[in-house]
Amino acid sequence: MKNNRWLVCPQPNSSATARLFLFPYAGGAPSSFNKWAAEFPKDIEVSIAHYPGRGSRFNEPPIKELLVLVEEITNAIQPELGKPFFFFGHSLGAVLAFEVARRIRPQPQILFVSACGAPHVPNPNRPIYALSDSEFIKSLQELNGLPAEVVSNAELMELLIPALRADFEAVENYQYTSNDRRLECPIVAFGGSDDSHVDRARLDNWDHHTNGSFKSKIFQGDHFFINTTRQSVINSMIAEIGFHHAKK
Repeated sequence: MKNNRWLVCPQPNSSATARLFLFPYAGGAPSSFNKWAAEFPKDIEVSIAHYPGRGSRFNEPPIKELLVLVEEITNAIQPELGKPFFFFGHSLGAVLAFEVARRIRPQPQILFVSACGAPHVPNPNRPIYALSDSEFIKSLQELNGLPAEVVSNAELMELLIPALRADFEAVENYQYTSNDRRLECPIVAFGGSDDSHVDRARLDNWDHHTNGSFKSKIFQGDHFFINTTRQSVINSMIAEIGFHHAKK
């Protein structure tokens, strides 16, 4: 993979037979998925979407409009689709992965969406991006997405908040627009048993967006079950990818 500021490939492997693209959650950077790359089979090359305003792109202004992010990521990913590929997105990342999948050809072999309600179903959660810093941080803590040592570091939080606010503004102002064309690829939806943000019904409504197969799976944990049950999530993805290849 050529140098591309929108995609980070932790372990480049030109002999890989497939690619997996990971789309981080709000506030997430490629480092959020650093441990994942080594846990997939050697024939799957992992790349992570890198949004501006964090990591090595910290000095770039974060993007507050989701469809602008989608357009940029679509342009970056399109040249990398010469091999079979898969998308995985968590929370904000699931919406991004879905919208990118709608725009590219070919489509992913499987779209994995995680901790995210179906886009056509209204989000019952109150918007938080415009809250005061203290209320905003409190809301983030309720999602359990920020380690305590990060929240207690005022200087670090001051650096992180602009990107976090931008990401939440992007996803909270996002409005799904139907184009009467469902995806043709299978969708696999993952959720957390104790996720107060996304219930099973909103998760299962992803079925509406594909002409392919659909399944959902619930893991133990809250909105960030991918951190506490990472190995189980990865094992499920590997099983789905292997099953899909076996059918071909």
